[in-house]
Amino acid sequence: MTKSVLMAAGLLLASLTSTRAMTNLWDIPLNNIDGQATSLRAFAGKVVLVVNVASQCGLTPQYAQLESVYLKYKDQGLVVAGFPCNDFAGQEPGSNAEIKQFCSSKFHVSFPLFDKLHVKGPGQHPLYQALTGKQAPFPGDVKWNFGKFLVSRQGTILKRFEPAIKPDAPEVIQAIESALKAKAE
Repeated sequence: MTKSVLMAAGLLLASLTSTRAMTNLWDIPLNNIDGQATSLRAFAGKVVLVVNVASQCGLTPQYAQLESVYLKYKDQGLVVAGFPCNDFAGQEPGSNAEIKQFCSSKFHVSFPLFDKLHVKGPGQHPLYQALTGKQAPFPGDVKWNFGKFLVSRQGTILKRFEPAIKPDAPEVIQAIESALKAKAE
């Protein structure tokens, strides 16, 4: 085989591996807040802001900003996906029903919420393994509640925003608007 054939084969393999990784993000099994089996596949073709959330955190007021951003951009194709997490100082101790009630009554959350899961540690959910693992574009453990990952319409991880960066911060809004303008494949 010539060098160029080997390089072409390598590029093809890399492309297929990359495509498979994107597909896997959409197909990772999840449960919604009501315990029903689902995945992010329902949001393929949309821009998704994945956020690990908690009800008893100093950053909990970000729920209001997440809802505001969701309402502003949902008709353009944005979905905010909230993943309750009790990995940080026990700040999400409630059941799914309690979390849903809290989010609805306190912040009028209408964006999709999912089953409580682990974003780090030995029980880390496969979604967060894909978002934060060594092969991810922005590897490394989630540092606290309200870490944010922006996912393209095609399932590519575009940006990562640390917990203290508010959902309506200029850099987050700019990234969301840019992702929404990008054509779906």
